[in-house]
Amino acid sequence: MAAPALKETPSQTAGPFIHIGTLPAVAGLKVRPQERLNILIDVGHSREPIAIEGFIYDGAGALVTDAILEIWQADAKGQYGTAAFSGWGRTATDFETGLFRFETIKPGAAPFRDGRPQAPHISFSIFARGINIHLQTRMYFPDEDVANASDPVLKAVAQPNLIATLIAQKDARAGRAVYHFDIHLQGDKETVFFDF
Repeated sequence: MAAPALKETPSQTAGPFIHIGTLPAVAGLKVRPQERLNILIDVGHSREPIAIEGFIYDGAGALVTDAILEIWQADAKGQYGTAAFSGWGRTATDFETGLFRFETIKPGAAPFRDGRPQAPHISFSIFARGINIHLQTRMYFPDEDVANASDPVLKAVAQPNLIATLIAQKDARAGRAVYHFDIHLQGDKETVFFDF
């Protein structure tokens, strides 16, 4: 008798308890309360310090106030994971306002897997209830028009009008560049998500 074929285990959403394991202080636990994973640089960092702020919206346009975001980026020279700059951060949306914030540096142009230069960008992973597998997107900079026009990932976006969902808006506050980047999970303004 042949053994029965095994079926794939069903995916599960991140669920409402993701904060307990990934950001316990945000969940109200006294474990690792000193962690500030959304701050990737020291206050006196000599490179171009920036802040990234934004909101996540669901398909109905409502704020998602219990999501977790992770970023991965190159340093100012376009290098990943150096001794001086890890390039990785994690934060949660504020439970009341929905705002997320990272303090980091503006990345340099890193090479694509085939060697072509990519425009400076920051990769985002989004985890939230109702999402089976985290979503991946990128944030590009509005003051990098030439680099954005030749970026291999932006060029692969099938509908050019959707590229705008990947470009942050720049503001200045207290002498620091602040990039505002909203993420729309579904609907007319849906952000472009990638499968890589």
